[in-house]
Amino acid sequence: MKLIVFNHKLWFYLVLTFSISFPFLFGQSGYFLSLFILICILSIASMSLNLLVGFGGQVSVGNAGFLMIGSYTVAILSNTFQLPFWLLLPLAGVITGIIGLAIGIPAVRLSGHFLAVATLGFGISIPQIALNWDSVTNGYAGLSVSRPAILSSDLSLFYFIVFMTIAIFWFIKNIVYSPFGRAFIAIRDSEVAAQTIGINISFYKAMMFAISAFFTGISGGLYAYWYGFVSPNDFSIMTSLLLLAGIIVGGLASIPGAIIGAVFLTLIPHFTAAYNGMTNIVIGSLVILIIMFKPDGIVHFFDFLKKPVENKAKEQIVFTAMEGGTENAKL
Repeated sequence: MKLIVFNHKLWFYLVLTFSISFPFLFGQSGYFLSLFILICILSIASMSLNLLVGFGGQVSVGNAGFLMIGSYTVAILSNTFQLPFWLLLPLAGVITGIIGLAIGIPAVRLSGHFLAVATLGFGISIPQIALNWDSVTNGYAGLSVSRPAILSSDLSLFYFIVFMTIAIFWFIKNIVYSPFGRAFIAIRDSEVAAQTIGINISFYKAMMFAISAFFTGISGGLYAYWYGFVSPNDFSIMTSLLLLAGIIVGGLASIPGAIIGAVFLTLIPHFTAAYNGMTNIVIGSLVILIIMFKPDGIVHFFDFLKKPVENKAKEQIVFTAMEGGTENAKL
């Protein structure tokens, strides 16, 4: 008998309906549209980081550097060469992915806290490069970014970013369930065992960084288009730490968990910004509480929705087995 454990499609359609109706629910308010878009951008960055950390087991504390590379790629190339956005956005991902690969190749020899320190150095260095490379990045003044004509209104760009978030969610989900994703998980669980069954550890670790950087670069490009300005202060090392905190709170090795973490990262500052220093206190306390009492993340609070179904399934299996044993005894 086929059992429906958890209706993922229902949740997907509910979230999609809410996303489509969101601008009209809040009167197309620029503030609330920006709040929702920030959730989308951080969701892409969190899903990308979770692919690397949660599914791949590679600790990274520098993904804000990839966000900055993606946003500056869009800003520099649009101002210098006036390239169309449909070319610039993939380029932001490709260029960031190449840099991620360049970071990943030497990082394959590192693990644990050594890898964390190496990626931390990368995350710290990128804003410094943006600050001091005045001829390209305009230094402290930053760079303005013009929206494409076809997406000049807030509403059109809003729906485009929502569409991109859904598309990247689908891509990352398929990567996780592909041979690549299974290799990532095998490396996370045991590098020795993965190597024993023929998995090329160095290759897949480098690919983890490249794929994670590619999608993070696209989210950085979307950030540049929505806000129309990028500066070295946009993505500090604190952004990397917040992204890491977000996937811990939402749930490691869970794509929906990464999105839940992004929602918390966006909404907590919204409610605590009026109180100086309260944002960091709340986020830090939440991380500690999750690690202590629910290390699997907030996403697993929804496990109660499927436990009764699983219990019924187990009862059915036991009952069927007992019936089968009785019939065999009679024969």
